[in-house]
Amino acid sequence: MAKNKTAYVCNECGQDFPRWQGQCSACQEWNTITEVRLGASSSTRNHQFTGYAGNTSKQVQTLDQIDLNELPRIASTFTELDRVLGGGIVPGSAILIGGHPGAGKSTLLLQTLCQLSLTMSALYVTGEESLQQVAMRAHRLGLPTQHLRMLSETSVEAICDVALQEKPKVIVVDSIQVMHMSDIQSSPGSVSQVRESASYLTRFAKQQGIAVIMVGHVTKDGSLAGPKVLEHCIDCSVMFEGDSDSRYRTLRSHKNRFGAINELGVFAMTERGLKEVANPSAIFLSRGDEASSGSLVMVVWEGTRPLLVELQVLVDNSAMSNPRRVAVGMDANRLAMLLAVMHRHGGLLMSDQDVFVNVVGGVKVTETSADLTLLLAMVSSFRGDILPCDLVVFGEVGLSGEIRPVPNGQERLVEAAKHGFKRAIVPKANAPKKPPQGMEVIGVSKLSDALDAL
Repeated sequence: MAKNKTAYVCNECGQDFPRWQGQCSACQEWNTITEVRLGASSSTRNHQFTGYAGNTSKQVQTLDQIDLNELPRIASTFTELDRVLGGGIVPGSAILIGGHPGAGKSTLLLQTLCQLSLTMSALYVTGEESLQQVAMRAHRLGLPTQHLRMLSETSVEAICDVALQEKPKVIVVDSIQVMHMSDIQSSPGSVSQVRESASYLTRFAKQQGIAVIMVGHVTKDGSLAGPKVLEHCIDCSVMFEGDSDSRYRTLRSHKNRFGAINELGVFAMTERGLKEVANPSAIFLSRGDEASSGSLVMVVWEGTRPLLVELQVLVDNSAMSNPRRVAVGMDANRLAMLLAVMHRHGGLLMSDQDVFVNVVGGVKVTETSADLTLLLAMVSSFRGDILPCDLVVFGEVGLSGEIRPVPNGQERLVEAAKHGFKRAIVPKANAPKKPPQGMEVIGVSKLSDALDAL
């Protein structure tokens, strides 16, 4: 009888170790190393690792000899999903969609495959729900169900055997955490089962030219559950995010070998399923009837389009010896840095004030163009001054108080003008010679100039 091999793998970085240890020496995390059973050590299993990246050729070629004929992408019938994927589903790609329970992952994929099944062969594999449950959801959403092929199975080998017979163009596996392989001894959902199942499906997708979409669970901190190798072996990793008390969902790519990773797709959850939001700026600009201090609109750049988002800041006297600095939707470290810049170059001391920052709509702002907006909103809340509702601000602030330009300044101003904004405070390098019609653009180069422009 063949002897089973055992290894110890870090769940965070995927590093292998010959024995267990408390701290991973690669990523310095504690208590993340778990035992993994690799299965029987037999030379007959070596063939499953060949052709992982598709039909491999043993002949060495130069780079200019490789065929560059690009496969046509498959339109998913959702423009927002195609935007995040880089233009559509690439045949032979492995895509992983993660998100919190109830975010709408299964609903999005069921809607997509029901529409795709009208023009091509598609297979939906469910391992968590029964076929009756999926059919009830499709009937409730009013989806076309005549042509979509369904399969209830958790064995990866059986799924691939059925796919060879059905020959679909797209396969959805819901979810990867319940899949298992027969030659792995551990239970479904373990590190070894998730890693081997994802590798087997990825290899199958590339060899057969079938797009495989896998649904993944997330941990309590919001990251994808399972080993880090799961994200390394697939081609595209997408997170479906949204609060349970909000009807809007955002789709953001964390890894994409076929497109940009900073694209953002916005959906609305309705009684008839997920609907695309063609103009996300209109959602995030749903301001109240009465203007208030500390509220200001900024223009952030998400992928290939500008997005108008409202930023709210509350500055209040602190009753604690250590004032609170809370940032929702932004980096808290950057907030602390900008407070120091405001004190040094703006002359305003807020060391005895609580500062609360919130990006309306649940959007997470990662770029630096929100620096100037955040500083001016803090000044507005600190002084109690109400800023004009038709004012939009963007710009990066340096440590010496200078206002640095941001990319795509002209496109940001055009988008703001479309939504009726009449004034804009922007970096001087981003101020156009001919501003958009009906808009006054004020270019500033220092923080003091921006404060004077208020």
